[in-house]
Amino acid sequence: MLLRGVNLPSILLWGFAATILLTTLTVTAQSLGITRIDVPFILGTMFTPDRDRAKVIGLGVHLLNGWLFAVVYALFFETLDVATWWFGTLLGVLQGVFVVVVLLPMLPSFHPRMVSDLCGPEPARLLEPPGFLASNYGRKTAIVVIVTHAVYGAVLGATYVPR
Repeated sequence: MLLRGVNLPSILLWGFAATILLTTLTVTAQSLGITRIDVPFILGTMFTPDRDRAKVIGLGVHLLNGWLFAVVYALFFETLDVATWWFGTLLGVLQGVFVVVVLLPMLPSFHPRMVSDLCGPEPARLLEPPGFLASNYGRKTAIVVIVTHAVYGAVLGATYVPR
């Protein structure tokens, strides 16, 4: 099995901690007016139009995603036999760049409540699209996403105990 070589208890513990830290840093950046992105809310509105429930559901989805990606990081750590803060940071930067360059711009194509750059708002589509480098959520959003993912990776690389 693919996960046989991974220290699952270690990566699940630290993956949870790293995801909580990433989410806390992003919410702090939002609260300070550095960005307008609210990832748990965006994720939650994929499942419900209720704004309050969307935040709760989205937080759960975000935590699960954090665990899933933590396992992917562990596979990299084990396969390459490198589990260090700097390698985790490098993976986090790569993931953050992928998120702002590829994933967020694709979001309107599969998010049921998000308008696209080409089509205006409709009754069921009320969320603004992220735009290039997520700039519709603020000019510094890309930096916030990349830095928070770098911190996520650094935590995983520094704390993961290889098998």
